[in-house]
Amino acid sequence: MPELLLELFSEEIPARMQARAAEDLARLVGAALAPLAPQDVQTFHGPRRLALVAQVAPGTPETRSTERGPRAGAPEQALAGFLKKHGATRDSLREEGGYLVLDRVVPAVDAATIIARELPSLLRRFPWPRSMRWGGTSTFAWVRPLRRILCVLDGAVVPFDLREGEDDGHGLASGNETEGHRFMAPGAFAVAGFADYRAELAARHVILDAAEREALIRKDAARLAAAEGLSVVEDPGLIAEIAGLTEWPVGLMGRIDAAFMDLPPEVLRTSMRVNQRYLSLRNPDGSAAARFIVFANVVPADGGAAIVAGNERVLRARLSDARFFWDQDRRQPLEAYLPKLAEVTFHAKLGSQRDRVDRLMRLAGEIAPLAGADRALAERAALLCKADLVTGMVGEFPELQGVMGRYYALAQGEDGAVANAIRDHYAPRGAEDDVPAEKVAVALALADRIDTLTGFFAAGEKPTGSGDPFALRRAALGIIRIVRDNDLRLDLARFVDAEVLDFIFERLRVQLRAEGKRHDIVAAVLARGADGDLLRVLARAEAIEALLRTEDGANLRTAYARAANILRIEEKKDGRAYDAPPDPRHYREVQEQALAAALDTAEPAIDTHLASEDFVAAMTDLAALRAPLDAFFDHVTVNAPEPELRENRLFLLSRVRRAMDRIADFSKLEG
Repeated sequence: MPELLLELFSEEIPARMQARAAEDLARLVGAALAPLAPQDVQTFHGPRRLALVAQVAPGTPETRSTERGPRAGAPEQALAGFLKKHGATRDSLREEGGYLVLDRVVPAVDAATIIARELPSLLRRFPWPRSMRWGGTSTFAWVRPLRRILCVLDGAVVPFDLREGEDDGHGLASGNETEGHRFMAPGAFAVAGFADYRAELAARHVILDAAEREALIRKDAARLAAAEGLSVVEDPGLIAEIAGLTEWPVGLMGRIDAAFMDLPPEVLRTSMRVNQRYLSLRNPDGSAAARFIVFANVVPADGGAAIVAGNERVLRARLSDARFFWDQDRRQPLEAYLPKLAEVTFHAKLGSQRDRVDRLMRLAGEIAPLAGADRALAERAALLCKADLVTGMVGEFPELQGVMGRYYALAQGEDGAVANAIRDHYAPRGAEDDVPAEKVAVALALADRIDTLTGFFAAGEKPTGSGDPFALRRAALGIIRIVRDNDLRLDLARFVDAEVLDFIFERLRVQLRAEGKRHDIVAAVLARGADGDLLRVLARAEAIEALLRTEDGANLRTAYARAANILRIEEKKDGRAYDAPPDPRHYREVQEQALAAALDTAEPAIDTHLASEDFVAAMTDLAALRAPLDAFFDHVTVNAPEPELRENRLFLLSRVRRAMDRIADFSKLEG
């Protein structure tokens, strides 16, 4: 199959947009060139280029088809509609069997023609988050000025002009040329195919593959750190960003002035990461090292001395600002910042951040004893937990909210549990983060998320299928993880309404599905009635799942489905519910008596074990119904001709259904 190579060469593309743009390019090209059945599609992205290589069909074959139109002699309006639909003329029609017929021939089209036809419109609608126009009055927009389009098919240029027909004199035609490194290998060169393209770029100091650049950055950083007896602080996001800023990354090590090393390590790392894109280093004991690694995009002639000196100078200025905030913020206690929170709107319908603090104090105080935390400490942590939002340091580095609050709380002599809760109540921020473990932090973290969910639901700001601007799904998952990881017995129904509780348990089902577990059993448990104790719901679900894995459980579930179906059909047919107790006087068969006796034993035992939350024992009680229920269906005709027998047997099946529904609604189980 012919090889298609496409490169879009531009001014510097923001690093955060590159990977998504490469995905969009693959998706759009795949759709636009679908007639050519692209295969082995690979994309590449970097500071100045998006590239794609794929194998495509040589073209599309000639096709013939026959379209039957209106009847001969049909009204002119019907004929005109048919001709317009197919882009045909009256002369191209023939009559056959009383109908007008159009013979259509779609000629074969070679791949180059299709590519040249489809790519201009594809590039015009490319979904950059932000784009710009340049070059006079052109209507074409790209993320940054687009300088070249390389488009070759098996070594031959696929010719098209992106802005053909525009009168600004700034047409951009496809060709077979690209450029190497901006500084170390400037100028254009021609390529014939992908292997040639990749090799020539490497020879001109451009590493095409972002993953290869990332690997080089990790390796170079580890080498430099090891030479000083240090280790690199893991930061995959920053490494990916550096790979998006450099075509030929070269690591260099710089020093941090000793005068700044008493700043919190998080301040050092955040300042270097956010402002300068430096990698941070650690000493063997885990403390922050007075070193950093910066990546240049050139091989410096002086070994990097000038680049390092310049970056050290800039870092001193940045850390001097951080030093000012650090010293200034600690001149007053955290309580002194509370009035400023009243000036910060949390949400138009939910008041200020100060209003939120009042709600958190009340909630954290109620949750604290349930989490085994000291109520006074939980309320104190809630009072101070948002104060650092209006400090200078967090204003400069929002990423440090909570972190700085902890440092400031410790500086003013707060209890360590209070200080840690101020930091940890934001956790978990993501799926990979640890959850809070200290009891005061657990109480405050739950209060924070419960307030978020109840507040935004009450304000009508619920998540939709297309968006969740207030991260309410993440808040619900945070509650689930905190409760599960800490084995916390907590009735959420005490703090949220039914709608919010349903939302939380829906996220639980999503989480269980992601873990490969039986999420449908949770739905079956909840269908029997609201239960806000997440651990109790999970324990009941696990016991049911264990039962269903046994032969007794599988057969019992089948029997339940049979009983439920019979009742559903007969109740619908008769227009009544068969929910009265059965009359023992109407038991004719020994199997009826045996099933009733088994229920007499199982029902109180199930209730006792459910009350003590011994769900495994309750499942054993339930499994005891399997044999008598099987025997009942094997030997007893439910729809007996005698009305009183039929009614009584339906009452007995209803009793079976109620007994099983004590544990879960088995009709909700999938499969």
